[in-house]
Amino acid sequence: MEHDDATLPSPADGLALAVHTWRPAGDPHGAVQIAHGVAEFAERYDRLATELTRAGWLVVAHDHRGHGGSIGGDVPLGSFGPGGWAALVGDVSAVSRHVADAHPGLPLVLLGHSMGSFAAQQVLLQHSAEYAAAVLTGTSAVDVFAASAAEQDGGLTALNAGFEERTGYEWLSRDAAEVDEYVRDPRSGFDLADDVMPQMLSTAERLADPAALAGIRPDLPVLLMSGTDDPLAGGGDLVRLVAQRYRDAGLTDVEVDLYPGARHEVFNETNREDVTADLLGWLDAKVPVAR
Repeated sequence: MEHDDATLPSPADGLALAVHTWRPAGDPHGAVQIAHGVAEFAERYDRLATELTRAGWLVVAHDHRGHGGSIGGDVPLGSFGPGGWAALVGDVSAVSRHVADAHPGLPLVLLGHSMGSFAAQQVLLQHSAEYAAAVLTGTSAVDVFAASAAEQDGGLTALNAGFEERTGYEWLSRDAAEVDEYVRDPRSGFDLADDVMPQMLSTAERLADPAALAGIRPDLPVLLMSGTDDPLAGGGDLVRLVAQRYRDAGLTDVEVDLYPGARHEVFNETNREDVTADLLGWLDAKVPVAR
């Protein structure tokens, strides 16, 4: 496996987006683009990317604006900058086009986690034809989650209500070592600008609009993976709601994998090997191999 870093200018404002690529030993049979969550960074997915490359996948992940290496000028750490949420979503599409241009004919899978899954839900409304499949983890019915989040205060640690209070981030995983690493690393768990959460939830109504969802191509395979104890999942009900909305819009291949007791970051959970194996099996079954 090879791992290299590069930059890509954002189409919104020219911000240099930090792009990380993991390459398999041989020719890849497909590509997986990872869109990470809020207050983290792309290289937190190195373990997952390593497993994907071992299975023959090319993996590309960029740091969202205001995260990781994608900061500068009007876009400091913890802010989307003047371009806001629309620019972040546009960045995801720009990275997709970059991968497609660099690897013509290679099937591309969009994998979004948490905030990245909200961006992916929005991208799919207009660009589903560009992807061979989509995977949403740590996701939610954004409109329902937004309504409950509006009643909370305290930022990300407010999601820790009901969990043990050791660091305030126990909601992420049952694996204490993973939580400690998240807290220790200055590239994760940082303070967010006041407008980040409202912007992230700003397209909630559109993501639930049947007319908008009808624009997704009906044969797009979609996998939703979540822990039942993820505070965004509503015990799994909000994940099932997303899936049902897709089915109601005409999508014919939508699958939900719920992991009892698991929390928000399923790829950093105590059962992560099973989750990763399930993902790899689903990809092999749903994505045609490039030849």
